[in-house]
Amino acid sequence: MSTIKADSSSTTSPNTKPLGHEDGTLLAVGGEIGLHQLVVDFFHCMATEPQFKRLHAMHPADTELSIDKLYRFLTGWMGGEKLYRQKYGSIHLPISHRHLDLVEADQQSWLDCMAMAMEKQHFSPELQQYLLTQLSVPAQRVTQASLQRQQQSG
Repeated sequence: MSTIKADSSSTTSPNTKPLGHEDGTLLAVGGEIGLHQLVVDFFHCMATEPQFKRLHAMHPADTELSIDKLYRFLTGWMGGEKLYRQKYGSIHLPISHRHLDLVEADQQSWLDCMAMAMEKQHFSPELQQYLLTQLSVPAQRVTQASLQRQQQSG
């Protein structure tokens, strides 16, 4: 496991817990405040950067609910409280995204958008790489499920 000190501007104390262990990842991104800002920046990048236009079109015009859901999901995913479950119930990512007709390029686009949001947070390259590697797993699951569903129905 990697031990990375948080270097986000939203964090004042160093994280000494390993990433992926307990809430080490959440602490590394600046806790719940840092994570929320990351998610807000993610949706801002999606809305303002032309290369993410297709992703942006998959979301409602008012992204408040989408921001809340992603923030709550990632809080638990990073070892914090299971905030998504507390408010929305359990989640199965491929099922919750089944209304989308994704293509493989969407997976990379989502990760690229998240990488851009991470850069705004001034995360270390090591933290960014760790997060993108970990996030690629659920992104791939969602994309594969969508492609399978499209294949079966078409």
